[in-house]
Amino acid sequence: MADVAVLLSGGLDSAVLAARTARSALVQPIYVSAGLAWEAEEVALLGRLLASPAYASNVLPLARILVDASDLYPETHWARRGEPPAYDTPDEDVYLPGRNVLLLSKAGVLCALRGIHRLAIGPLAGNPFPDATPEFFASMAGALSLGLDHGLTIETPFASMHKEDVIRLGASLGVRFDLTMSCMKPSRGRHCGLCSKCRERRDGFEAAGVEDPTEYLAPSPRLSRP
Repeated sequence: MADVAVLLSGGLDSAVLAARTARSALVQPIYVSAGLAWEAEEVALLGRLLASPAYASNVLPLARILVDASDLYPETHWARRGEPPAYDTPDEDVYLPGRNVLLLSKAGVLCALRGIHRLAIGPLAGNPFPDATPEFFASMAGALSLGLDHGLTIETPFASMHKEDVIRLGASLGVRFDLTMSCMKPSRGRHCGLCSKCRERRDGFEAAGVEDPTEYLAPSPRLSRP
């Protein structure tokens, strides 16, 4: 039985979270499919990521669950079309209402079925969304524990960290950053280079002083500005 479940999207933050957690606990990684445009690219890399040395011990096989949001976000929504907002758009413009509610609800049920009492997720400092606050996570854990008759805590170990902090930690753990996907319009395993997630990734590596191994399809739009 796993000690802790980790929501693992295959993005940089969750990849580091899983590697860090596996240093001290048996981890059940969980990937949640919601019908969003970038998921096929994430899944394509996840197998290779979990086969890399940072996950060689204390990591169980990936559990995949479905929380189809196609009836909530219409076909015209950017997250389903794969047409994200501009490079320097603020986080508020890429908010997916209720996403953490959906992810944690079904992941919590899986935890109850498998006897897991800890569920970890990786929001960072400065996250502006209402479903990423300490109050939300505490309330959600309480509701799941009550509704499932199964004690569950939701852990957010990176809540006081910034992207550069997570990158430095991942580098120390040997995480293969080239096998992580933090992009809203990836293609054949490569990052688009033009979405706000690519901007956050580039800025994070620069601030961390760690070489960025990411292959971007396009250079930063900032480079072309006078």
